[in-house]
Amino acid sequence: MHQSYLRAGLLAVILACTTGLPTYAADKPPLKLVVGATPGGTTDRVARGIAQQMSGILGQTVIVENRPGAGGNIAADAVARAPKDGNTLLISFTSFTVNATLYKKLPFDPEKDFTPITMLAEVPSVLVARKNFPASDISSLIEMARKEPGKYSFAIGGMGSSLHMATASFEMGADIKGLNVPYKGTSPAMQDIVGEQVDLMFASAVNVMPLAGGERIKILGVTSPEPMKQFPSAPPIGDTVKGFSSKAWFGMFGPAGMSKERLAQLNDAAVKGAQHENFVKMIEPEGGVVVTSTPEEFARFVSEDIKRYADVVKFTGVTAD
Repeated sequence: MHQSYLRAGLLAVILACTTGLPTYAADKPPLKLVVGATPGGTTDRVARGIAQQMSGILGQTVIVENRPGAGGNIAADAVARAPKDGNTLLISFTSFTVNATLYKKLPFDPEKDFTPITMLAEVPSVLVARKNFPASDISSLIEMARKEPGKYSFAIGGMGSSLHMATASFEMGADIKGLNVPYKGTSPAMQDIVGEQVDLMFASAVNVMPLAGGERIKILGVTSPEPMKQFPSAPPIGDTVKGFSSKAWFGMFGPAGMSKERLAQLNDAAVKGAQHENFVKMIEPEGGVVVTSTPEEFARFVSEDIKRYADVVKFTGVTAD
């Protein structure tokens, strides 16, 4: 008798605890977001942030799979070869369009083998200088660099990275040539800016914010068309270098050949997820801004970005093969 009451009581507790939790149909397979980066980085955080939101919107389990390597190409290739049911997607970043030129041979066609779903976010970068660098604004920097080409050094926190592309885009737009010093990552590059071993560097906001407000570095400008709220006194570089704008971006792709119905469903869920306040709060500390799009708009952006970075990559002379 007592055991029966005990079992009934435990059942009641279990039911009470599970009431209100999301329940997904057992016959609905999980949605997998493949990321070409290691856990903990910005791309991984974007993927996990959007996965959390889309899971509730779609009523479907969403998991993140990290497949780093080859500048994101390993992850992209896995999605290009995935079934066309829209349950294996790619969360990619600027390297997706840079790699089209950076690599002479890719195992996929970035325009033909994928279905662009939506842009998710853009992240501008910040041009910083060592604390005793003689220029304190973009105009003075350009004037100095033109007088002595190759004298002033730019730390490059990853050859072929979006920050490398920002550096090259600035050199092209300002008609200057610096001495590019490669580093294995942003952190050691920033350490040498602070230590005054190199002159200049394009860095992400998340790496600059801990150093801002003191006298350890100079902030010369930002790559966005308007001031960043994290650095309100830093002017847009485009105010001096006409037409200059360079921002890292994050977006979602599926394999080519997905149905229109599934594409519309995924776009709707991803856009709503990116606009949710929790996702917005997650991306803001990175200096990011939520930017969403229709599949058609994102496809046009990707095509234009490939063309734009083709010129920038050729300017650097760097190849990854």
